[in-house]
Amino acid sequence: MDFHFPQVFETIAEAAPDREALVFGKRRFTFRELRDRSRRLARYLVSRGLTIHGERSELSGHESGQDHLAIYLYNGNEYIEGMLGAFMARTAPLNVNYRYVEEELRYLFEDSCAKAVVYHAEFAPRIAAIRNALPQLEVLIQVADDSGEALLPGAVDYEEALASMEPELPDLDHSPDDLYILYTGGTTGMPKGVLWRSADIYVAAMGGRRLDGMEMASLDEIFEYAKNGPGIKAVQGPPLMHGAAQWVSFINFGMGNTLIFCDEVKRFAAAAVLEVIEREEANTLTIVGDAFAKPLIDALRRGERDVSSLILIGSGGAPLSANNKRALLECLPDITIMDGIGSSETGAQATNPSNKGTGVSTGDFAPMPGSCVVSEDLTRVLAPGADEIGWFAQQGRVPLGYLGDAEKTARTFPEIGGVRYSVPGDRARIRSDGSFEVLGRDSVTINSGGEKIFAEEVEAAVKQHPDVYDAVVAGRPSERWGQAVVAIVQLREGASATPEDLLAEAGKHLSRYKLPKAFVFRDSIQRSPSGKADYRWAKQVVGPAA
Repeated sequence: MDFHFPQVFETIAEAAPDREALVFGKRRFTFRELRDRSRRLARYLVSRGLTIHGERSELSGHESGQDHLAIYLYNGNEYIEGMLGAFMARTAPLNVNYRYVEEELRYLFEDSCAKAVVYHAEFAPRIAAIRNALPQLEVLIQVADDSGEALLPGAVDYEEALASMEPELPDLDHSPDDLYILYTGGTTGMPKGVLWRSADIYVAAMGGRRLDGMEMASLDEIFEYAKNGPGIKAVQGPPLMHGAAQWVSFINFGMGNTLIFCDEVKRFAAAAVLEVIEREEANTLTIVGDAFAKPLIDALRRGERDVSSLILIGSGGAPLSANNKRALLECLPDITIMDGIGSSETGAQATNPSNKGTGVSTGDFAPMPGSCVVSEDLTRVLAPGADEIGWFAQQGRVPLGYLGDAEKTARTFPEIGGVRYSVPGDRARIRSDGSFEVLGRDSVTINSGGEKIFAEEVEAAVKQHPDVYDAVVAGRPSERWGQAVVAIVQLREGASATPEDLLAEAGKHLSRYKLPKAFVFRDSIQRSPSGKADYRWAKQVVGPAA
């Protein structure tokens, strides 16, 4: 069965109308209230002319037949309403990185052809600075905040827009083919808009599978799943501009759970996260890898909050090292840590659960439906135990393509044996038991002395040293090696590990040829707000050939 998001969320709201769907500071919304507010936004978008221009059957995979709504917001109810309202209006929502400067912002708006934007007032000056260069950007919806920024000329206040409309679902022919657009992070190249059919991303990552991996088969099943859900209270740590955060949010909605946002939305503030867990007696927390885990561990060790209600910490989008998993379990011995892996181009692919009974590992994942490893030449699907490194891939529910880029669409979504795959660029092995060893993104692979070395593998080894707070690895041009492995390291406060100390620790986990040839120490490591390593920054730091 194929479903679209309006019918899914309408079914959930019918199943649990008076249950709290979302908590954000003093704001609390039931599923009925969240549905009605989203309907109002949808009707406003339709009233401003946002519509669909061509059905999916008329288009190629890299083409969109819908108008697009850019969501340029911090976390909050407006972000969720923006996504739902867009879907209800048959308008495709897309994420905007709120850290972008004007040049990056202009690129994204031009590339996405966004016709409308919903944005926090704080960002009004940036919108104003690029607006004249964006003739297609016709509809501006401004969300009030404490910045004091006035409405831009021609913009409408968000709450006033909602109040002007009735809470009725627009009478449109919603389709499972309607688009969900997710822009990649752009940490290794220019961001690209990944086009998904709603029906496919719903199953691939946004609640369309039960916990046993089977797809939802009917609206009745979706109804019962939400109505009889576990009643989990789920704290969302990362920003919703990050795909994994959107996915976890909708997975929780599908189970009838309550989604909770922290009061601090501009950065990951561990103390604020623990405060909201204690206040709401929350059960789960979502983070993004080591960048979120490290400050969380420091805050937990201070023991200032009662977080005994917590039963699970989920992580995805960036590596979570074994050392930090152990530290989390030392602080919270009764929790499970669910480490997940996937990408904008694949959805969720594999998981690695850890608890005090199983112990911890990193890079080792159990497959989810459709995940596989294909050969380097893209001609074969590798069998378990194959003695070769291939590409981590996904089949079945995969994206249509990259917006406006037919060539990259063809490269990333090849056919093998008549089956279409998504192969976004991660390297992996498949073990004899069918589990995956995921080595990292090929675009940040270092070729040193003719050997391929995966940056994330070296990072994980360096982070095993207890003095290391964070690390990122990049290649430096070298006459001798072609590229030399260089580790950029942030030590813990008061720590004094030397390059020799770090090299000795890394040598316990890596072959000699993979070890860093040099170390660069920094007070902080630059990462995106979602916790992902910024490899363009890392290459600048390691510099040219020594």
